[in-house]
Amino acid sequence: MQKAIPHIKESLYTYYPESEISGFTRIIIEHITKKSYHQALLAEIELMPDQQQQINSIIERLKKYEPIQYILEETEFFGLPFHVNENVLIPRPETEELVELILKENDKAGLCVLDIGTGSGAIAIALAKQLKESDVMAWDISHKALDVAVLNSKANSAPVSFKQVDVLLNYPLDKKFDIIVSNPPYVLENEKESMEQNVLGYEPHVALFVPNNDPLLFYKRIADIAKGLLNTGGKLYFEINQAKGKEVVNMLNEKGFISVARFQDLSKKDRMVRAIFKQ
Repeated sequence: MQKAIPHIKESLYTYYPESEISGFTRIIIEHITKKSYHQALLAEIELMPDQQQQINSIIERLKKYEPIQYILEETEFFGLPFHVNENVLIPRPETEELVELILKENDKAGLCVLDIGTGSGAIAIALAKQLKESDVMAWDISHKALDVAVLNSKANSAPVSFKQVDVLLNYPLDKKFDIIVSNPPYVLENEKESMEQNVLGYEPHVALFVPNNDPLLFYKRIADIAKGLLNTGGKLYFEINQAKGKEVVNMLNEKGFISVARFQDLSKKDRMVRAIFKQ
């Protein structure tokens, strides 16, 4: 163990900032030893050759800027363990804030919830675990993403119904909802150049990008869907591009939603919008 830690840090020294390397070191040691970092250090564990080889393999992939979550195929969201791979976006802390907002504003039992563009299932599963007696459904265009979401639903004992749906085409009309939430693609194509290599090179582009000439493509479509599927008084929640908050609010007001509000994330950036449907 005493050799493994400096080996990780020295190997990644020219690739990442020191703070990020410290985080990687902790994650790798915990993953390899199946113990907390503190416990692993105290126990002075002697790593087996296969464990040392695992560490070397992880280091080589990190040198190619592959996200550590994809390498280990695991991450955490809202205190829950999630399997992730290249077919789904890695859940972000900002999205946890969206879940927190929904929970803060909706404490009634038995709510019907729809998550559009569910990916790994993070939002839907977190809500299913937290909202009492809720009925949660989740859609995604990608069957490979839905495979991951189903796996996560089972692993977390969260009852969520999943369905493959392309919201730009046809969608189910047989159910009404109290809450519709979506974290749709919102990164503009022209923002690619400013993105980190580990995101651009590995995360699924279909879940990230929208055309420069139609940045609200999915927001407008989902708002129209929500008008048909929300119960009166039902709420629509979006995660948004920080630069498009005002435009999303204006669009929702124009479509007849009420109590439309923007919310900032912990970094003081516009990140969430809530609107209420009233017939």
